[in-house]
Amino acid sequence: MIIAESVKKSFGHRSVLRGASLKVETGETLVIIGGSGTGKSTFIKTVIGLVKPDSGSIKVDGQDLTRIKTEEGLAAYRRNFGYLFQEGALFDSLRVWENVVFGLRYLTDTPFSQYRKIATDKLALVGLKDVEDLMPSELSGGMKKRVALARAIAAEPSYILYDEPTTGLDPIMSDVINDLIMDLQKQLKVTSIVVSHDMKSAYKIASRIAMIYEGKFIEVGTPEQIKTTSNPYVRQFVEGLSQGPIKMKIKEFEA
Repeated sequence: MIIAESVKKSFGHRSVLRGASLKVETGETLVIIGGSGTGKSTFIKTVIGLVKPDSGSIKVDGQDLTRIKTEEGLAAYRRNFGYLFQEGALFDSLRVWENVVFGLRYLTDTPFSQYRKIATDKLALVGLKDVEDLMPSELSGGMKKRVALARAIAAEPSYILYDEPTTGLDPIMSDVINDLIMDLQKQLKVTSIVVSHDMKSAYKIASRIAMIYEGKFIEVGTPEQIKTTSNPYVRQFVEGLSQGPIKMKIKEFEA
C-alpha cells in the first residue's frame, strides 16, 4: 500500500505539488489524470524517490520515504519499484537484452550468468521474441515501449509506475500497451500507478482514477464514478471541453 499525505514540491518559485494526498491500495491499478503541468509526473517521481518532496510524507508498506537518509536505504526502497519512463529511455549503445537487465546490477544480487535468461523471459512476457541482440535503433516505437516495460519488471517489483505509457503510439499500439498493463497486473499481482491523459486508456485499465489539479488530488473514484462525476473540473477534463472552470483559471493566470 502507498499512502501519500500532504506532499508539497516546488522548483524555484514554481509550486507543483501543493499538498497532494493519495492512497493506493495493494493490487490495484490507479490511473492519475490531469492537464499538462499539474504535477502528475512529479508525483510519481516523488513516490519512487527520484524527486525529494519539500514536505509531507510518502509511506510504502509502512516505510516512510522521507525518513530515508542514506543512498543504501534509498536503493533498498527502490527495489520495490519498476518505472516506465515516458519516452522509454532506452540506452542507444546497449543491446535490447542489456537494456532489460541494466538495473539488476544495482537493485539485486542476481548473478550475471542469469541476466540473459531473465531478459528473454521478461521480453516474452511483453510479447517480444528473438530481439535480444537488436539495438534500440532497430526497433519500432511500440517495440521500444515493450522493451522498456520488460526492463521495468526485470527485478520483479511489487509496484510499477507508468509515466504516459501510450504517448507517441498509434491507437492500435496504445491498446496493445493497455492490454499488457492489464495482463502484467494479473500475472505478476503488482500494484500499478499509471500517469495518463488518455481517457480511453484510463477507463480500460483503471481500478480507480485520481485527478490532480493545481497540485492536489481533487477527486478519486472508479471509472464509472469519474464518468458520471458532478465535479465541474473533472467533467471538463474527461470530456475534453474547451469551456469550463479550468479554462477560466488559465485566463486569470495569463491576465
